[in-house]
Amino acid sequence: MAVSFSTHVSKSTATVSVGRLIQAHLQSLEKNVRKFSVNRRLAFTAGSQRLEYWQAYERAKTAVNAETLLPDINPKSVFANNELCLADIDVYGFDYDFTLALYNNTFHELMYKLAIQILIEHSKYPTDIVNLEYDPNYAIRGLHYDIHKGLIMKIDAFHKIQTGTVFRGHRPVSEDEIRKIYGSLHVPLDLGSSMYGFTTSQGSKMRELLDKYSLVETCLLSDITELFICNDISYDPDYLFDDVRRAIEFIHTSRVMHNLVKKDFGLYVNIEAGLPIFLKQLKEAGKSLFVITNSHYDFVDAGMRFQLGDNWLDYFDTVITQARKPHFFIENNRPFRVYDRDKSAKGWGAVTKLVNGNIYCEGNIDQFKYLTGWQGESVLYFGDHVYSDLADPAVKHGWRTGAIIPELENEIQVINDPEHNKVMVWMYGLKSLLSSLQHHSDRGSKEILQEWLTELAHLKQMSKDHFNPRFGSMFRTFTTPSFFARRLGRFADIYTSSVVNLSGYSSEHVFYVPRSPLPHEFAYSRIHFSNHDMLPHDQWRRQPGSVDKDVKGP
Repeated sequence: MAVSFSTHVSKSTATVSVGRLIQAHLQSLEKNVRKFSVNRRLAFTAGSQRLEYWQAYERAKTAVNAETLLPDINPKSVFANNELCLADIDVYGFDYDFTLALYNNTFHELMYKLAIQILIEHSKYPTDIVNLEYDPNYAIRGLHYDIHKGLIMKIDAFHKIQTGTVFRGHRPVSEDEIRKIYGSLHVPLDLGSSMYGFTTSQGSKMRELLDKYSLVETCLLSDITELFICNDISYDPDYLFDDVRRAIEFIHTSRVMHNLVKKDFGLYVNIEAGLPIFLKQLKEAGKSLFVITNSHYDFVDAGMRFQLGDNWLDYFDTVITQARKPHFFIENNRPFRVYDRDKSAKGWGAVTKLVNGNIYCEGNIDQFKYLTGWQGESVLYFGDHVYSDLADPAVKHGWRTGAIIPELENEIQVINDPEHNKVMVWMYGLKSLLSSLQHHSDRGSKEILQEWLTELAHLKQMSKDHFNPRFGSMFRTFTTPSFFARRLGRFADIYTSSVVNLSGYSSEHVFYVPRSPLPHEFAYSRIHFSNHDMLPHDQWRRQPGSVDKDVKGP
């Protein structure tokens, strides 16, 4: 017995805080549970006890439906994993690809088609694969690929496989088969990859698909596997993975893709109109700016001219290309080389200082810190790859780090959707009801609780499908943070969809982290006050990123 509820509820005004709404939900539920516990003592028959259960359920559902929806999260907010005060930041650093230059789906389609061409010409794959089409909505970042089994899956923060997210080609793999393959839903550490998501010499079985380039890799692996299965073509998943990876690497190393993109950046890059304004704000505030990218200078130069104009170098104090990240951050045996723009070649002389306006190649972070004097927590570096860009700067060198996640805006749009909003609030309420009533052990009670568990599973599936019908949200596996979210929380102090979003904050802004209660702690967010209570009414406005993300999350 599941009672339907309407999702056509008007949005709440900005003056209603999340803490107040959730407190109202919890108070209503707790009040209903207390009423149920009292009435249960008066129930002597199974029928009356079942009635009491459903009355508690109806009261809880009514309480949830009576509340207005949670206020929207600003998709262009900056979110904090670790408290960060911008007044402490003297130096801002940036990766280039997918950080300063945000490529669109046309760029991914180009990669996909070029990789297929390489597979046909170099690896002699069936020419039928030329008919495959890139699906930008198929995969998400943060998935894992079992190289030996040929399975794509999503794993949570506790190394547990999320059921319903395991695919061989386009075919879902059942929980029973997953358990037969792995023995359980847990993925042991020795099956995983190295810190940077790469396979190791010991033969790691799992490949983490973490950056935006990996979306193309995921689609190629899935699409070609499906074609092989449909046409009864024998294949070895190890070789398929190796061939696809080499094809994508060749696209980059041969620079065939870069040369095509350079001809028409407007076709492949989403223009960030606010980028020059943001960089100018930083310079006027007395900040130093640098770029460290793996891309070649001529590609970066063409893209920067397209976005910032011919004098783009004036925005930056230092520009380093072909940096070979993550090696730039972990090795110290590769010195800097000056790039001669007139000759389009690297110089041979020793680099003893980094001159503003020059272009440098390769190098290492120890020499970088020595030559610039930029140290530790005064540096804030932005990148899109959690490992190659952010892990070592954060852990080994004490830099503050910011992750650029363009997909974040789409995720937040789903979170703000009224239908998803209502599903999440009722799922939260139903779990509270189950938690309070699960100690009853008679047959009738167990039957009812099982019905509620079935409804809860349905709500979980609905919440997953709102993001992606195959893999759900990048950040959660149902209610548990995803593996990607866990690594993001460890290596990124802040994260946002674009560096331009920071232009909405002052140079002295402090990104505070909402207190997330541990299971044994009091949930202070239930306290009945809000910014609305503490500010004069005419000063109240919706603050960017001020929503309690632990309550409103996917």
